[in-house]
Amino acid sequence: MFRRITLALAALAATTAPAFAHLNPDEHGSFMAGFSHPLFGLDHILVMVAVGLWAAQIGGKALWAVPAAFVTTMAIGFGLALAGIDLPFVEPAILASVVALGLLVAMAVKLDTIMSAAIVAVFALFHGHAHGGELGSAGALSFGVGFVIATALLHGSGIALGLGIARLSGGAIAARIIGGLTTIAGLVLAFG
Repeated sequence: MFRRITLALAALAATTAPAFAHLNPDEHGSFMAGFSHPLFGLDHILVMVAVGLWAAQIGGKALWAVPAAFVTTMAIGFGLALAGIDLPFVEPAILASVVALGLLVAMAVKLDTIMSAAIVAVFALFHGHAHGGELGSAGALSFGVGFVIATALLHGSGIALGLGIARLSGGAIAARIIGGLTTIAGLVLAFG
């Protein structure tokens, strides 16, 4: 089982573009640019899947509330950037989100749903701001809809992964290992 998970993660990592896969602003503005954006950066994939995986670990209402908080706050961050409202430390906060969410999964931290949603919301604000800050105003709605849908699908993948491996013998340990690998990947992205 661990071999399969490791091979799947290696295949995922090999097919993604490097971190900071923020597209050239001249190429933004379409639904497909927005949809593909989260799918071509290891930092994005790791965070979005970790949010879903953590929600699956917590269970209950967190299963939908934590990803929903991320998507909603990400859209708010996108709007702030489009409105010209700056946030400090956007890229460092994005990298910190990879490390932090990986740690939350690795340690199987179970907070109440509101606190869990608030944690992911803070990081989501920066993710959304990065999207909006690079876009400008051309095609903002179609781009935004695209990246919101892709993000929700990645969260769903994390939830499915979490629920799927929870059914396996040693699944809780496997989820924690994935969280640890996410943390390591975040550190490599930040300092590598």
